[in-house]
Amino acid sequence: MPASHLSHRTVVRVSPQEDGEDVVGFLQGLLTNDLSGALPVYAGLLSAQGKTMFDMIVWPGKPGELLLDCEADQADELVKRLSLYRLRRKIAIARDDGVGVHWQKQLGDGGAPDPRLGDLGERWLSPITGEEQAADEEWRAHRLSLGVPEGQAELGDILWLETNAVELHGVSFAKGCYIGQENTARMNWRQKVNRRLVVVPSGSVEEKRVKADYPDLQLAVAHLRVDDIPREHVPAWMTLEAPGG
Repeated sequence: MPASHLSHRTVVRVSPQEDGEDVVGFLQGLLTNDLSGALPVYAGLLSAQGKTMFDMIVWPGKPGELLLDCEADQADELVKRLSLYRLRRKIAIARDDGVGVHWQKQLGDGGAPDPRLGDLGERWLSPITGEEQAADEEWRAHRLSLGVPEGQAELGDILWLETNAVELHGVSFAKGCYIGQENTARMNWRQKVNRRLVVVPSGSVEEKRVKADYPDLQLAVAHLRVDDIPREHVPAWMTLEAPGG
């Protein structure tokens, strides 16, 4: 089988522990996107100031469950953060390393198009068998070639709208409140997104603006003022105007 396993990703399982517990409602009040419709969706968990703490893809699980496709290195911290908001609710929140995240560049049968951008390809979840072949390097090269950032190293501590969350379908302005919603909604309402994350050639911008550098690909993810972004490096899916509602 072709390599498809994203070994740098894992799943956090959020499950009701008694009848009447509403996992969708619980996460709906925390994450940036609307979980009440079709899944998977792309979403973030933000600070109160609207800065990115974690990004993830939310999948349906067993009845009543949701599965969070997230960075393996950040999964334990994500569990801790979500558990802070659980209080006394009978909801289990735990990483499940027995479920693998898979990807392929071409759309096929059995998976789902990446909810951020169709050109990213197809993703699916399946139990770990021990025979998986890692596709992490191919995935990284493909998403960066499309100008799509992800993960703590690239997104961490950046305002959610500055990560291109609107274009990548990672925010709902129609749902109710969530953590960081006030500042995020204000930025959208005022049409004030002054900086953006963008993928540029390594060494082409000031080092202090670089969030992550990938010398093997000669690419870097940079946090730049909109006016300073080289137009030749703006991907087709990105608009540099402030996002609309």
